[in-house]
Amino acid sequence: MEESNQTTVIEFVLLGLSAHSKLEKTFFVLMYGVNVSMYLVILLGNGVLILVTILDSRLHKPMYFFLGNLSFLDICYTTSSVPLILDSFLTPRKTISFSACAVQMFLSFAMGATECVLLSMMAFDRYVAICNPLRYPVVMSKAAYVPMAASSWAAGITNSVVQTSQAMRLPFCGDNIINHFTCEILAVLKLACADISINVISMAAANVIFLGIPVLFISFSYVFIIATILRIPSAEGRKKAFSTCSAHLTVVVVFYETILFTYGKPKSKDPQGADKVDLSDQLTSLLYGVVTPMLNSIIYSLRNKDMKATVRNLVSHKLFTQ
Repeated sequence: MEESNQTTVIEFVLLGLSAHSKLEKTFFVLMYGVNVSMYLVILLGNGVLILVTILDSRLHKPMYFFLGNLSFLDICYTTSSVPLILDSFLTPRKTISFSACAVQMFLSFAMGATECVLLSMMAFDRYVAICNPLRYPVVMSKAAYVPMAASSWAAGITNSVVQTSQAMRLPFCGDNIINHFTCEILAVLKLACADISINVISMAAANVIFLGIPVLFISFSYVFIIATILRIPSAEGRKKAFSTCSAHLTVVVVFYETILFTYGKPKSKDPQGADKVDLSDQLTSLLYGVVTPMLNSIIYSLRNKDMKATVRNLVSHKLFTQ
């Protein structure tokens, strides 16, 4: 009798901000405009970075190859979620099919895990460039940095396949309302009517591999980098050496601080003891999906003199040719 009462979920409802009915319409319009603006900045900024790293032969170096991958990754990540978020502002209780939910979850998971690994590869590139500059052309040859970037993508995609397939194989019966803007895996797992302990263990292991290990690797790399920079006798030399890695270090700090703030903050409880999703939690998650990719392009554009010079040259060349 119990099995007959269970219904198979074929679609989910993305609650978004529709649960907060007291919010003024002006706020919805403001948030919609902010997200549209930031999404356009992401597409334009990262698109320009990809373009200049391809067109300018002087930027055909490991650091800029990794940067091109990071920019493409940010475009993919935001495109997998921002259109859904924007639609949720226009369509209260937005429905999404089971398969579309799985695809969106896969893409966001794959891009997030890939970025963690890619940032550690970029840290290694900066470590070799500053700590072993004479060996840099040999260690970071094209035969090395292309497989490094490819392995970052392969690791992120593999992890996403595992996590998404485990989550979407679970039975979902009854409630199909996801209290989120997107098919965020933790929000989806709450709807499963089965034991999710395997999923929790698998995600914990993935967090160690894709968050813990890269953070340690990046931290140790910068310990050696800073120690090497401090041994440079001239202030000008120290400034020049630090400028080559300051953009990457800034991106790393922004990326991991946002993750820790979004997922590391203790959840508040409702009177029944269940996790309560506050408006501030939802807005933080919303901004995380667009602010970090937007800042990546801005940081590398403003803090990298080679990139700034190339963009200026391309713009001036375009203006003169007209």
